[in-house]
Amino acid sequence: MSTPFPSQNTIEHEWHLIDAEGQVLGRLATRIATMLMGKHKPMYTPFLDCGDHVVVINAEKVVLTGNKMNDKIYYWHTGYPGGIKEARARRVMREHPTRNLAIRGAWHGSQDQARPPDAHQAARVRGSRAPARGTAAATVQLG
Repeated sequence: MSTPFPSQNTIEHEWHLIDAEGQVLGRLATRIATMLMGKHKPMYTPFLDCGDHVVVINAEKVVLTGNKMNDKIYYWHTGYPGGIKEARARRVMREHPTRNLAIRGAWHGSQDQARPPDAHQAARVRGSRAPARGTAAATVQLG
């Protein structure tokens, strides 16, 4: 008896609607990343696109535990010498509430080539840059 092996044609991609209101940021991000990769399915195969589609609503109402709202710092670099920038979680939540939930590294590099060319546009967070290669953004605004 052989182990069943899924093919790209037999894998079904489901849609998940997640309400982020009152949920802890890190736990929610882990759950969404697992769904994007497809690891919650029994037929998960690392080199096939087994992941599902995820839509997050009320992302601005996500909760940070402890004193992370004041202590957590997001860093990024502009690409210019001395261009390191930082912002506290409170400011990011105030100015760009859905950017806290951007999930990076949820796509394996080989799966990135298998996606259609418009997938980056579909996964894009309104008002921010497109995800870097090998990443996926799980925050989608409805409407």
